[in-house]
Amino acid sequence: MNIVFAGTPEFAAVALKSLHDAGFPISLVLTQPDRPAGRGMQLQASAVKQFALAHAIPVAQPVSLRLDGKYPEVAAEAHSLLRATPHDVMVVAAYGLILPRSTLDIPAQGCINIHASLLPRWRGAAPIHRAIEAGDTDTGVTIMHMEEGLDTGPMLAMERLPIDAGDTTGSLHDKLALMGGRMIVDALRKLERAPLAAQPQPEAGVTYAAKIAKDEAALDFTQPAEVIARKIRAFNPFPGASAVFNGVTLKLWQAEALGETSGAPGDILAGDAHAGVVVAGGGGALRLAQLQKPGAKRLPAPEFLKGFPMEGGRFG
Repeated sequence: MNIVFAGTPEFAAVALKSLHDAGFPISLVLTQPDRPAGRGMQLQASAVKQFALAHAIPVAQPVSLRLDGKYPEVAAEAHSLLRATPHDVMVVAAYGLILPRSTLDIPAQGCINIHASLLPRWRGAAPIHRAIEAGDTDTGVTIMHMEEGLDTGPMLAMERLPIDAGDTTGSLHDKLALMGGRMIVDALRKLERAPLAAQPQPEAGVTYAAKIAKDEAALDFTQPAEVIARKIRAFNPFPGASAVFNGVTLKLWQAEALGETSGAPGDILAGDAHAGVVVAGGGGALRLAQLQKPGAKRLPAPEFLKGFPMEGGRFG
């Protein structure tokens, strides 16, 4: 079974590696164009492109696949390439571009998507962030047959994964990426033998995982401590939760919610090497376990306090 693979970030690269390691022929990789990244804002290839080039897999990077969009000539060229490329199925994982009907109809076996949630919950761009932020106790991966709607297609496979109390978006991403890679290999091996049974998504329980905006990272200490702690975990590693302390914007990377407190929201209740950094929220208190000041590295709270005293100060 020949595959065209469409994906961009590390989550997709893990799936691509799984397919490659399983011996599936990969005729072509589609990935987003190189983007400026890092302090020097140098053009950087996606994780998927890097893997493909390292394994001599052809790569195409159209800016759009929409024939009726802003770049119709680019889209038409991409469609011509897809039609000329021998493949049976397209596997899609966090590609980042809309696949119109004209693209979905090209592979004989259709397009199969790896989505990091238990559909129909958390359709959209940021399912891992939103699951942690919402306090979900579990998540998982859904393999689905793609339609034109946003993650609306019939489901081919699903597996659950508990969200541990200390999970961040980074740690959960890595677990789900491995799960997705294993599941897509299993699904395609079954597809080689017979058509896959598809189950429509339930109409109840639909939620949407909107893309994370950088301004969401600013914490509001009038919120309950548990909500703040979830945000800190959800925004680790991107975009990184932040709060202003005595005029300095700090990044907060790890925290746990504590019991009730009488302090005003944002007040530092403890700021020493023994107790760590404890701050009052709108309901309950929060122990900050890892912090970062501008231009410095992340540090555990006791180390951070050696160079940045906080006792008696406040956030906000």
